[in-house]
Amino acid sequence: MTRLPLQALTFDLDDTLWDNREVMTRTEQGHYAWLDDALAEWLAERGEPSRGRFAERLPITAYQQRRQELAERHPLRRGDFTWIREHALASLLKEFGLPHEAAWHWAARAMEHFHDLRVQVSPYPEVEPMLSELGARYRLGSITNGNLAFDRLPLRRHFAVAIAAGEIHAPKPDPRPFLMALARLDTPPARAMHVGDSWKEDILPAIRLGMQAAWIAGDTPHGAPLPVGVHRLAHIRELPALLEKLGQQ
Repeated sequence: MTRLPLQALTFDLDDTLWDNREVMTRTEQGHYAWLDDALAEWLAERGEPSRGRFAERLPITAYQQRRQELAERHPLRRGDFTWIREHALASLLKEFGLPHEAAWHWAARAMEHFHDLRVQVSPYPEVEPMLSELGARYRLGSITNGNLAFDRLPLRRHFAVAIAAGEIHAPKPDPRPFLMALARLDTPPARAMHVGDSWKEDILPAIRLGMQAAWIAGDTPHGAPLPVGVHRLAHIRELPALLEKLGQQ
């Protein structure tokens, strides 16, 4: 089947352009530990009666459980991770004994620290030069379910469009963030390729819309033959060679 030349590329971010596992572990533990220390210091300065340590009374597992409960009670917010985290923190802080305003103040402060840690990602060394080269040939967009403050990263300058799917209450695999990106890139699905690591959240919704897809599958075992239009890659560094090969067909 003859395919139209590609005009646009859309990219997932976490675990596609960088390894996100250590980032999230450091961010999850770091902002909660910061809140525990900052809150203890603030309460001591105010001469408040001892409530014990916040993270001892309400360990990080309680925080994770509260987030899950909020996602279940507010399904439209399930992908808006910043909203869920901030509301979970405020709820736990009230449970710890803080009044409403203080609880929300410290929840917001903790989320500021969360975002400071969250942007400390290390793109693969090939990514920066690759995007510079691809940006001269294609319209580039990003579509992520994560709550990374992407505008704070130098890498953001390569992308004409950046969609935070959770913030529009349509996390992938919902087709709406893909359609929004394509509309803003002024590109029909048949002339676009999505690049991502998740079969369910990246590849399936893209090909259902008629896009091509580059699946960053890593060392995932080979299974059944891939659908037409899906290309399996071990690493993002292989994308330019794939695009060159497709251009020669």
